[in-house]
Amino acid sequence: MENASVLDERKEFILYKQDGCGGGKMKCDANSVSGSVSQRACVYCGARVVLNPITDAFHIVHGPIGCASYTWDIRGSLSSGDDLYRNSFSTDLREQDVIFGGEKKLTAAIEEIVPRYHPRLIFVYATCIVGVIGDDVDAVCKAMSEKYNIRVIPVKSPGFSGNKSVGYKMACNAIMELISRHNSVKKKGVNILGDFNLAGEMWIIKDYLRKIGIPVVSTFTGDSSYDSLIKASAAELNIVQCAGSSTYLAKRMEEEMGIPYIKVSFFGIEDTTGSLIRIAEAIKDEEAKQKAIGFTGAETKKLEDFLRRYRRNLEGKKAAIYVGGGFKAISLIRQFKSMGMETVVVGTQTGKKDDYEIIESLVNKDTVILDDTNPAELEKFMKEKGAHILVGGVKERPLAYKLGIAFCDHNHERKHPLCGFDGVVNFIREINRSMNNPVWKYVKEEL
Repeated sequence: MENASVLDERKEFILYKQDGCGGGKMKCDANSVSGSVSQRACVYCGARVVLNPITDAFHIVHGPIGCASYTWDIRGSLSSGDDLYRNSFSTDLREQDVIFGGEKKLTAAIEEIVPRYHPRLIFVYATCIVGVIGDDVDAVCKAMSEKYNIRVIPVKSPGFSGNKSVGYKMACNAIMELISRHNSVKKKGVNILGDFNLAGEMWIIKDYLRKIGIPVVSTFTGDSSYDSLIKASAAELNIVQCAGSSTYLAKRMEEEMGIPYIKVSFFGIEDTTGSLIRIAEAIKDEEAKQKAIGFTGAETKKLEDFLRRYRRNLEGKKAAIYVGGGFKAISLIRQFKSMGMETVVVGTQTGKKDDYEIIESLVNKDTVILDDTNPAELEKFMKEKGAHILVGGVKERPLAYKLGIAFCDHNHERKHPLCGFDGVVNFIREINRSMNNPVWKYVKEEL
């Protein structure tokens, strides 16, 4: 790694923060560079992680068994009702199906499921091999919908690594196919988009909104169901937590249903406070705004002693961040800054130009900003900048441990909440335990 270099085609996706604004000039929101071994996942994976938390939906993976295995129980999403979403159903396409087609196998799978489970909603994911052999998944889904009078929705998701954001778009199209047929009279309340109830985080957000007097109509897609999703058109506002996965859905709902949206974040004290106040302002509810100010002020005060105690352990340390969307990276930078830590490397898989402009305004000079990076680049810049901890997902964990750097999982497999005021406590304790563990002293001696 000492001599690792950056591919010429990748240099436009990397920015060394300098004085002044440069984030808007950074290349982003594009397909991965061929041969760069992107940290992104495939199109199917992107679609599956968005739709998977719909608790009473059947998810049929039309493809080889490996596709279903790859995304089995992929989310740390919790349910207050059904838990069928935690299983994967696959047509298990094999060599013979590649030659003769897999439509009959898909039809047989649906006809086996419907009499046994009586579902109201089935998603059928067409994976890479289906895109190659040309199965007419649309026709099969339409025929099965008409035969059984249920919603069988195709999710066209062929495409290899580097197109995860395309999968998000396919999932959003499938959601619109579901909800666009149901028009409700507008009433008070919001939809929460882009939160997947990881470790119960959706419940935390809903409880905060309840305390300030704002009802939640539908959630996309954490702890959601067929019945809850089809009520979405009744909301007066959409709040978008994960911008990478759900902004496209929010824009379609604004254009086709007349529901405006705002982007929010519930990671960290600053962003949680600001988001609750902005939601109340967006729906023009002065009473809710005052409740939000009072509630967030009281919760912040409760954390003062805790933050002061842990800041002594963390001040002066350096952090590297590589996460899915820009909203999460921005929140993490602010959280680290509140603890006296410097973010020296930061990147996202699906960040947009406006995300990188905000990121560039928050970090110090010479911070490295990356879009859709790869393992070689991450290792190079973490070593170069002397990072003490990496915050990322399951694919980034081995990179950190190989370099003797602490790691914090901020991805969708985690089992403890990191959002809201409770999440601040969990996050800071995990950062402290990970980074100040005595094991790193012995590991570095061996490296």
